[in-house]
Amino acid sequence: MRMCHQVPVLAGSVTLATMGILTLFIQEPSSYGKHLRNTVPFLPARVAWFLQELPAFVVSVGMLAWQPRSLFGPPGNVLLGLFCIHYFHRTFIYSLLTKGRPFPALIFLRAVAFCIGNGVLQAYYLIYCAEYPEEWYTDVRFCFGVFLFVLGMGINIHSDHVLRQLRKSGEVTYKIPQGGLFTYVSGANYLGEIIEWMGYALAAWSVPALAFAFFSLCFLGMRAFSHHRFYLKMFKDYPKSRKALIPFIL
Repeated sequence: MRMCHQVPVLAGSVTLATMGILTLFIQEPSSYGKHLRNTVPFLPARVAWFLQELPAFVVSVGMLAWQPRSLFGPPGNVLLGLFCIHYFHRTFIYSLLTKGRPFPALIFLRAVAFCIGNGVLQAYYLIYCAEYPEEWYTDVRFCFGVFLFVLGMGINIHSDHVLRQLRKSGEVTYKIPQGGLFTYVSGANYLGEIIEWMGYALAAWSVPALAFAFFSLCFLGMRAFSHHRFYLKMFKDYPKSRKALIPFIL
């Protein structure tokens, strides 16, 4: 028999939403990548990305595998499977391909704590708390949400590929990204991940998923706007029609 404790679920969701609001209030992107400030690098980017994303994957896969029910039966299991797919890619594929700058210790530790906490929150809710009707697989929220998740992940992966191709081995100079959604926005990779988690929130139709999508919108949206300002400042020939995050609008 499943036992769902609502208080920690709500507390975790409120914490995520609050972190998103604070990100907007502070209005400064985290100090890594293009926005690395006067901090001492701690880990190479590939090592940092692998270690910080791994907990979310391990926690969610472990909780999914531990339960006695069929792994791909209830909708909650499928939704948690989507969450696992994202973090599998981030841990075992993206981290090995990235050409980013080294991470400061504090940013790395924050990312590890976030991935552990959010991984536990999402997995716990979907396994022990979520209750979906038998027809949820055909519900428009689930179907359209999964479509958005897949679309967003595809945009994110393609945009990351475009960014990696900008530099040859050993190069450290910045270049203007071209192609894909970078034709329209500076933060194409961030837009893809925001769409991804909005789709997840729609398909899951839950407070924890909504809180995570909101945090992603705030955190990644802020980085997209910071990247846009960075490009405008660095390149005099930067495309004037290109927006920061939303094509043709913002």
